[in-house]
Amino acid sequence: PKNKSGYALGTLSTGVIAGNLIGPFIGGLIAEFFGIRNVFLLVGALLFLAALLTILFIKEDFQPVAKEKAIPTKELIHSLKYPYLFINLFATSFVIQFAAQSIAPILALYVRDLGQKENLLFVSGLIVSSMGLSSMMSAGVMGRLGDKVGNHRLLIGAQIYSVVIYLLCANASTPFQLGFYRFLFGLGTGALVPGINALINKMTPKVAISRVFAFNQVFFYLGGVIGPMAGSAVAGPFGYHSVFYATAACVALSCTFNLIPFRSLLKIHLQCSSCGSINHLTSKNSKTHPDKIEVLKYCPKERKVTLHLESK
Repeated sequence: PKNKSGYALGTLSTGVIAGNLIGPFIGGLIAEFFGIRNVFLLVGALLFLAALLTILFIKEDFQPVAKEKAIPTKELIHSLKYPYLFINLFATSFVIQFAAQSIAPILALYVRDLGQKENLLFVSGLIVSSMGLSSMMSAGVMGRLGDKVGNHRLLIGAQIYSVVIYLLCANASTPFQLGFYRFLFGLGTGALVPGINALINKMTPKVAISRVFAFNQVFFYLGGVIGPMAGSAVAGPFGYHSVFYATAACVALSCTFNLIPFRSLLKIHLQCSSCGSINHLTSKNSKTHPDKIEVLKYCPKERKVTLHLESK
């Protein structure tokens, strides 16, 4: 259900991050003991197993749209309730991946610059993994929190948090400090991608959801392409620290552009009509939805689903 999309997408993100963490480690072990060729054989076998599990156990309520009934992309964009918000979300997806990948080419060199001489690659790998580990720990929790307080608020908070951590990373004096800051950074980034996906899922009509998510993925992977090149270009003339400062500036700019449209989404408290307790937060655009919200929600005090009314 859409009201649980943040938690569901956060849980899904946890699985993706876990795979990104465990995959290189397992692949390296297999390559070292059994040869590189066997890594490809294992990957092929696992992909075949995933395909079988998808075919057998995942059921989808899918009705294909006839070609003559398909909505053209231009009409689709105009039919969306908040088209300007989608542009911001696509740009935010770009910035998230851009920021993450801009540091990748210089991370090992930055660790060496901080004084790490022995086991450089191993320590650099640990620092990279620390962020993935903390993201895996926080993604599900952040997704559930987004469902409760609003994914747009969580997204803004995570971006502000990211800016602070990038600035701390720029001023790290030891590899241990950098690894610790990266671990803290991962706790916040667990809210970014699931938050964007949850917002897109909630605002997109069912007939258009595949196309809109495809647009979002284009921007996300474009950030992964441009990020490393930009990071290397900045590090060459200005130094490794400057990459973190530039990345923090990009995220801060994205956060500022998100704040402008999100200001029109008013904070709404939902109050139980039976006991009067305020149990949920939601948002709406008062210009397009002037009427007060009335919705069925679970009340912890009543221990049942009751009618909740808008109460600012």
